[in-house]
Amino acid sequence: MLAAIALTVVLGVLALFQLALALGAPIGRFAWGGAHRVLPARLRIGSVVSILIYAVIALLALDCAGVIDVVPDVVSTVGMWVVFGYFVLGIGLNAISRSKPERYTMAPLSAVLAVLSLLVVLG
Repeated sequence: MLAAIALTVVLGVLALFQLALALGAPIGRFAWGGAHRVLPARLRIGSVVSILIYAVIALLALDCAGVIDVVPDVVSTVGMWVVFGYFVLGIGLNAISRSKPERYTMAPLSAVLAVLSLLVVLG
């Protein structure tokens, strides 16, 4: 349960980061390949979509950990394995980013999210 809560908190912080990007904060070098200081419209939309994805991941994590019960257990379990794979993939993708700030912040953060996801799914 603690891993699910920790995962949800980290996702909440990331959601705030994505919201700031979507609203035009000049921190784009930390996301989306780091090519833009302020994101263009299409990437701002991507940031909003990311917030929705984070919400679904948090819901799955909390459900898988038994904190809430909104989807069948098999859905949250399989979903969390998919989430774990998503974050493992994110480690690699962030590690090869051309943006040093993105590489040095998001790759380790993806690793933390992957470990927390694994802890959630293993219960």
